[in-house]
Amino acid sequence: MLFSLIRCGYLEDSRVQKGIDWIVKYQQFDDGVKKVLTEWPYNVGSRKGESCWGKHTCHGGVVGSLKALSEIPEERRSDGVKRTIEQASEYMLRHHVFKKSHDPSQIANLRWINAVFPLKFDFLRVLLILSKLGYKDVRKQDAIDLLLSKQNENGRWLLEKTFNGRFHTNIEQKGKESKWVTLNALRSLKNFYG
Repeated sequence: MLFSLIRCGYLEDSRVQKGIDWIVKYQQFDDGVKKVLTEWPYNVGSRKGESCWGKHTCHGGVVGSLKALSEIPEERRSDGVKRTIEQASEYMLRHHVFKKSHDPSQIANLRWINAVFPLKFDFLRVLLILSKLGYKDVRKQDAIDLLLSKQNENGRWLLEKTFNGRFHTNIEQKGKESKWVTLNALRSLKNFYG
């Protein structure tokens, strides 16, 4: 939501600023090594001890926060926002975008390696965000190799997973060449190799 509001020009809205401040103050980047936090907001109701609020930070939360903060123009980022962007980026790079940080030979979640549009949480979304932020880190190589392995003989990418039927209109067709996935793939590759 913050990403959309910032993109639509509401960066200065006090409610958007409160959301940004919340991310900067509370977003965790724990890799399963710290003690579970017990104060608010980490101990609220059913969230206590769950993956996003428990011992290991949820990747989806990190990616959503990173996407929102990356939309803030660089010259308007506070020191806290810059620090949070660095921490979130490092968290995703430590995971080689889609792998387990404690065992980079293992994929963290098989759902994350599909080429999806609209982007939800998948390796291509993370590559795009890191590209937008200017990261050319070698730890992106696994994700780049995965992306290249999905390119077909026409130089395009297929839509591997779709949310068709869940929106007002369907976007492209699963299993067919995708203009959106191809565009996003090319953007990521241009950043990495450019």
